Amino acid sequence: MPNQLLDRVRRNHALEHATIHVLTQHHKGFSAQGNSTPRGFHLNIYGPMDEDKVAEAVEEAFTRLNNGEEKLAIHPTCGTVLLTTATMATLAAQATFGLERRRQDRPAMNLAVLLGALPMAILAVTVAIIASRPVGISLQRRYTVDPHLGDMQVTSIREVSPSPVTRLFQLLLGQAKNDQTHAYRIETIG
Repeated sequence: MPNQLLDRVRRNHALEHATIHVLTQHHKGFSAQGNSTPRGFHLNIYGPMDEDKVAEAVEEAFTRLNNGEEKLAIHPTCGTVLLTTATMATLAAQATFGLERRRQDRPAMNLAVLLGALPMAILAVTVAIIASRPVGISLQRRYTVDPHLGDMQVTSIREVSPSPVTRLFQLLLGQAKNDQTHAYRIETIG
């Protein structure tokens, strides 16, 4: 059962990304954020977008994935890539500060360790950020999306009220003044 749920999340995640790619291709300045579950995905759109356009994009994304356009399942700003970047940057900084603490033979972090490690930590974090994108995309491809939709079917697409999480992402994405935020729930089976 847990594997079936994970497989469904991965397929819904692929359809979510493909839908965002399709909407981006058809609408200039498009901005969105989504999240997937075993029962479908939420799509939060920051700008004007009616339900018919979302339905058309979901249908096109579904068809294109089923026709072998697997690249649509991968998105460069996916949470998998962001989480990979944050993890790698944090580990790079921690390792650099730890090595400097050891080099200075200090029992704990202090200002001397911080200042001694800072230039190398900045370099290590920069390298980690650059390396994290292909690593995150690889992790996404291997673990968090599955472009092979199989017997999955879209059962409904409907507009819902934007959630507090949608509003948080609206703020983080620089869309705070945008009063045309729309949230959609896309439900699937199979």
